[in-house]
Amino acid sequence: MRPDRVKRLARELVSRFPDRFTVDFEANKKSVEALTRISSQKLRNRVAGYVTRLMSGIHREAAEAEETEEAGKEGEEEAETPQATQE
Repeated sequence: MRPDRVKRLARELVSRFPDRFTVDFEANKKSVEALTRISSQKLRNRVAGYVTRLMSGIHREAAEAEETEEAGKEGEEEAETPQATQE
């Protein structure tokens, strides 16, 4: 079982069925089993593990984007607020 086969299959599943996968390995294992005809438990688990890793990265990127967006909004609000000058 070659790692590129596992990664290729996992990426294809995530791109075709993104709503079927989460960051939970056990749930992904069941989804991989339902969506494919993989007879090997070891291969199914490796694909599910890589899917979980991909989904974790996607969720992490989304969270970082939200944080960046919120920080940008806070910066804009501070720039729009007039500063009191001390005399």
